[in-house]
Amino acid sequence: MDEQLAERVNRLLSGPSGLGTSAARVTDLLRPDMPGVDTPDAEAVVAPARGAVLAPPPPRLPSPSLPGPSLPSPTRKGGHFSPGYAEREWGDGSFPPLYCPLTARVDDDLAREVNDRLVAWAAEVGIYADRLDRFRDTGFGRLAVLAHPETDDVDALLLAAKMNAAWWASDDYYADETDLGAAPVELPPRLALVMSAMDPPPPAGRYTEQLEDAIRADPVLVALRSATEHVRRLGSTSQVMRICTITSQMYVSWAAYAAWRHTGERPPVWRYLAARQHDSFYTSMTLVDIVGGYQLDANLFWEPRVHRAVMQAGTASVIVNDLYSAEKEAADELPDCNVVLLIAEEEGCPLREAAETAVAMHNHFVRGFEAGQKELAALPSPELQRFLLGVQGWMAGGFDWHGSSDRYK
Repeated sequence: MDEQLAERVNRLLSGPSGLGTSAARVTDLLRPDMPGVDTPDAEAVVAPARGAVLAPPPPRLPSPSLPGPSLPSPTRKGGHFSPGYAEREWGDGSFPPLYCPLTARVDDDLAREVNDRLVAWAAEVGIYADRLDRFRDTGFGRLAVLAHPETDDVDALLLAAKMNAAWWASDDYYADETDLGAAPVELPPRLALVMSAMDPPPPAGRYTEQLEDAIRADPVLVALRSATEHVRRLGSTSQVMRICTITSQMYVSWAAYAAWRHTGERPPVWRYLAARQHDSFYTSMTLVDIVGGYQLDANLFWEPRVHRAVMQAGTASVIVNDLYSAEKEAADELPDCNVVLLIAEEEGCPLREAAETAVAMHNHFVRGFEAGQKELAALPSPELQRFLLGVQGWMAGGFDWHGSSDRYK
C-alpha cells in the first residue's frame, strides 16, 4: 500500500508533460533554485514513515548554522520556541496521521479576549450581521492566538484575526455561500473592488465618490478596508503592500475556481494544485512578522529558498483545510474544488483512499518546509529565523484550529 501511495502522489505532483506544461508543474516548488543545492532524483521516492514520500535531500549548508531558532520576544511570556514536529492524529483518528509541527501555545483566556473583540468589530463593519453567534463559535480569535504564539499583544493578535476573518468573509459572500449572495459570474468584478478597498486608486473626482459609495455599501469591502488599516497602523509600507499584492495573487486563483464552478468543469489535480498553492494559508502566514512586531527584509522574504519553504507550509496547511472540508463539500450539489474530491475522481478510488493520498502529499510538503528551515538556519538573519519559526507556529496552530472550530463540525 505504501508503494502504491508513493507512486500516486508522485504522479499527481508531477502533473502533465510536454510543450506548454512545465510552468504548471507543482514540483517546481520542490526544486532548489540556488546553486550548491542538489535536486533529488525522481527514483529517490520513498516513504520511510506512514504517508511520507519524496523525502527532501539533506541540506548543504555553506557555513555553520546559527543556534536553534528560539529568539525571545518582548511581548511573549517565556519567549518563542520550537516544540518540534510529530505525526498528529486528526479527524476521527482512523486516518493516517498528519506530520505537523507541535503547537507552541494554547491560551484559552487570551483567545476568548481576542475573539470577543473580533466579534465586536464584525458587528461594527457589518459582516455576518444575522449570524454573529455562529461567527463567534467559528473562533477566528482562537486561530490567531494558536497560530501566532510569538506574542501576547491583544491588538497585534486582533490584527491577524481581523485580516483572516475578512479574507474568509470575501470567500463566503463572494465565492462559496449562495445564501450570502455568492455567484460565480459576479466573483471577478467583486474581487476587483476588493483591491480598490484595500489599496485605493488615485482620486478620479466624482468616479471616486461612486467607488466609495459602493465600498461603504458592502460589509465585506468595509471589513477588508478596516483590516488593512489595522495593518497600516502596525506594519511598514512594504509590509502593507506585501499583504495587498499577495491578496491580489490569491484572488486570481479564485477567479479560476469560479469559472470551473460556472462551467461544471472538474480540473485535474495538477491544475487545482497549481492554483491552490497561490490560494493557501501562505497568505495568512505573510502576517507573521507584522503580528510579531518586526520586519523581515523584502529581499529575504522573496529569496527563492525562503519563498519555496513558506509556499510549502501554506500549501500543506490548506490541504488540512481540504481534508476537514471534504465530507461536507462532497454532500454539496455543486461542490467546491477540493483536493480529496478531485483525487477520488481522477484516480477512480474511494474518498478514504483519496484522503490518504492527500495526507501523504501534506506530509511531503511539511517535510520540505522542515528541510528548508534547517538549510536556511545558515543565513545570519535573526529576523529570518524568527519568521520561519513563526510560519512553523502557524502550521501547528492552523492544524489545531481546524480540529476544533465549529466551522468544520
